[in-house]
Amino acid sequence: MAISVLIVEDDPNIRELLQMYLEKDGYAVTLAADGGQGMDKFRAIKPDLVLLDVMMPVMDGWAVCKAIRAEGNTPVIMLTAKGETDDKVTGLKAGADDYITKPFEMKELLARVEAVLRRSDRCGEETKARRLVFDRLVIDMDAFELTVDGKKVDTPPKEMELLFYLASSPNRVYTRNQLLDEVWGFDYFGDSRTVDVHVKRLREKLEGVSEKWSVKTVWGVGYKFEVQQ
Repeated sequence: MAISVLIVEDDPNIRELLQMYLEKDGYAVTLAADGGQGMDKFRAIKPDLVLLDVMMPVMDGWAVCKAIRAEGNTPVIMLTAKGETDDKVTGLKAGADDYITKPFEMKELLARVEAVLRRSDRCGEETKARRLVFDRLVIDMDAFELTVDGKKVDTPPKEMELLFYLASSPNRVYTRNQLLDEVWGFDYFGDSRTVDVHVKRLREKLEGVSEKWSVKTVWGVGYKFEVQQ
């Protein structure tokens, strides 16, 4: 059964564009043009995820998000033209799971939808192993140990979490913002260069260990844990 997404957005162009891309990706989409209509449809269809605009008639996005959160834990991604920290804080307080600023790239939005669904276990995915094993590399998150070429290497928590997250989905490319959201958390407001610094430190620990895998830079996009097929 397809994962259902409710789009609550008063701009018809954005609404239809989101619908087109989400349906192309296999989601079942329901549309609402204002906050009041959004709550009616939310209660009628019980969607797996809500994409929610902030500035809307009848009820604004913050009010809708609070109402949704009062009725359960359905994941909510806020869509807004504003990018100030205060708006992100307001979104967090309202119970949003993620926040994306217009204009946005559809690839990034789709990746965020998938990530939020994965975190909420809505995709029906089994919990991934907490211990990953590659050629001359063991990433053990239960013991919080990194073993490189048979030797345990002291590694700060965020470096471990970043490496584990990348290696959990080999050959998949993540943007810096995705990695900040997933590893540092939605409420982290630091510079995306934080990711670059941690990747550099990881490479210093992993350089030359194996030709079968590597932490690769995808120029203009982000990073991936590349595994030779």
